[in-house]
Amino acid sequence: LDYDTNVINVVDTPGHSDFAGEVDRILGMVDGVCLVVDAAEGPMAQTKYVLSRALSLGLKPVVVLNKVDRADALSKVESGETESQVLDLFDALGASDEQMEYLTLYASARNGWVTEDVDVAMKLATDENASKDNVKMNVLLDAILEHIPEPAVHAHDDVPSNESNDAAAYQHDKFSLAATTVGYDTYLGRTCTGRIYSGTISLNDNIAVMKRDATELPDTLPTGTVTGLFVNRGISRTPLEPAVASAGDIVTLAGVPDSIAVGDTVTGAANPVPTPVETPPLAPPTLSMDFGANTGPFVGQEGTIVTSSRIRERLMSETDNNVTISVVKSETDSEKTIVYGRGELQLGILVEQMRREGYEFMISPPRIVTKTCPDTGKKMEPFEEVIVDVDGEYSGTVVNALTGARKGVLLEMTENSSDGKTRLIFEVPSRGLLGFGPEIATLTRGTAVVNHCFLEDREFAGNLGVGLENSKLVSSDQGKATAYALASLADRGTLFIDPGDLVYAGMVIGENAKSGDMDVNPVRAKQASNIRTVNKDEKVYLPPAKRMNVEELIGYMNDDEIIEVTPKSVRLRKAELDSGARQRAARSKKKQQDALKQKKK
Repeated sequence: LDYDTNVINVVDTPGHSDFAGEVDRILGMVDGVCLVVDAAEGPMAQTKYVLSRALSLGLKPVVVLNKVDRADALSKVESGETESQVLDLFDALGASDEQMEYLTLYASARNGWVTEDVDVAMKLATDENASKDNVKMNVLLDAILEHIPEPAVHAHDDVPSNESNDAAAYQHDKFSLAATTVGYDTYLGRTCTGRIYSGTISLNDNIAVMKRDATELPDTLPTGTVTGLFVNRGISRTPLEPAVASAGDIVTLAGVPDSIAVGDTVTGAANPVPTPVETPPLAPPTLSMDFGANTGPFVGQEGTIVTSSRIRERLMSETDNNVTISVVKSETDSEKTIVYGRGELQLGILVEQMRREGYEFMISPPRIVTKTCPDTGKKMEPFEEVIVDVDGEYSGTVVNALTGARKGVLLEMTENSSDGKTRLIFEVPSRGLLGFGPEIATLTRGTAVVNHCFLEDREFAGNLGVGLENSKLVSSDQGKATAYALASLADRGTLFIDPGDLVYAGMVIGENAKSGDMDVNPVRAKQASNIRTVNKDEKVYLPPAKRMNVEELIGYMNDDEIIEVTPKSVRLRKAELDSGARQRAARSKKKQQDALKQKKK
C-alpha cells in the first residue's frame, strides 16, 4: 500500500485451526498489529488466539472499533463498555505495560471515516450532515506510521543486529530473505514470498538457498538468478519499479531454486549470510487419505474427469503452490494416490476444489501419520495442543468430550469473568480430534472456538475409547428413494437423503439410533391394488435431511466407509457394497477381537 512517500505492508493471518501453524510464521513478517473489533459485539473468541500470539511476540497493537454508526453500538461506545472489554482481553492475554498503552480509533468503514476522538465519532454516527473533512481513512494510515515501528534491519559484520536504522546505510550488507510462502507459476517458474531482513536485491542478481535448520554455511548451495521481482498492490501482484528491494520490504522472487522450502533463507550467491534467518518450523502433516477413481454404480454419470491418472496429475500440481500438502503414489494399489495434510478442513478444501473442476473420485477414511522411534523402536503418533474458548456453562462438556474416549489431557483452565468465557488448554492425540469440530459445535450450540497446532510426536496412546464410531442406515437396493419408505425409516434414526434422491446398495442413507449398522430399503413403494378403502391415504411428513459437507464427512466416516465425490453429489458409502461380504467380515473381526481378549487374560 503506497501512502505519500511510504510503503505500508498489510498482512492477514489464517483464521482456522488447521492453519494455526502458519500464524507464527506470518506474524514474523510484521512489526505491529491492527486489531479490528466490532463496536457492538466486542472482541470475539476467535480473535484471542492470534492476538495472544502477537502479544507474546512483543508486537505493538493499534485497536480499531469499527461499525460505530450501528444503532446497537452507540450506547456501548458512549459508555465505554466495548473499550473495557478490549482492555480486559489484553490484560487476560498477558499484554505488557507498553502494549496496554495502545491507541484506540473509532471508525465506520462503510462510510469511510476514522477518528481518535470518541465525541467526534458519536457526532458522525448520529448526524448525517456532520463534516468529514478531517476524518478520512488517512487518519488510520497516519496512526500506523506513528505507532507501529518501521521494519528492523538485521545487520551483519560489525554492526549490531536487530536495530532500526536507515536502510540506505545497509545497502551493501549481505542479502537475506526468509521464505514465508513458496509457489509455482507456469511462466515464471518457482517463486517465493517473504520479508527481506538485510541487504538489497535487484533483478538478475545471483542468489542461493540455505536450509532453515543449517547450523553452518555448507560448501555448496542451490543457486539461481532473480528473473522477477514483484510486490502485491491491493490484491494484484505487480512488477516492482524500479526493480530494487531493500531490508523491510515484503517481495516475491521468481527464479529461485526448485529445492526451496518454506522457512529457508534466500541469500546472495557471492556473499551469503553465515547462518539462516531463524524462522518457525513448518508443521508436519498429521493426516493421510487415499484418492482414487470412483468405483460406485453411478461412475461417470456426473463427473467429466474420472480416471486415476488425471486425478493423480491434479493432486501433483496442487503441491506446486500448496507446500503444506504432499502427494505420493500408493505402493499397495497403483490406482490410488496418498495425500498428506494437516486436518479435515485443509483436505476438505482440496476435495471441494477438485469437485468444482469436474473431477469424480473417491477418498478413504483419514489415517494418522505415525512413526517409529529410532531409539526405542516404539510406535509414535502426533500430539497437538488444543485451545478451546467457550462459554463457562459448557466448559464441563468440552472437558468430557476431549478427556474421555479421545485421550486428551487438560493442562490449564482459565475463566474470564468479564465476558463469561473459559479458556481450556489440552494436549490431545491427533487421532482424537477427528470429527471433534462438528461434535463440539453441536454440544456447545456453536459457542466453542477451537484452535490446535502440532506439538511433537509421542508414544502411541493406545486405542481410543468406545462410542466414537457411528452406527449407520445402509441402503440394500438401488433406485430413487420414496417418501413412503423414508417415512418408516425416519423413526429409526437421522436421514441423510430426501425423497427422489438416487441411492444404491451399500450407500449410507442415515444414522442408526441403535448400535450397529442396519440394512434398509429406501426405494420401497406402496403397493398399488384395485381394492377400495374407506380411509384416505395419510399425508407423509418427513423431517428435513441432515446434509454434511466434505469436511464434516471426513471426520464422521468409519474405517469401513469411503466418500464418493462428484461435481453434483457427495455420497457416503461402504467400502464393500455387498451386504453378505460385510457381515462375514464383521464376524471375522469379532472373532479376532475375542481371541485377543482371551490371549490377554
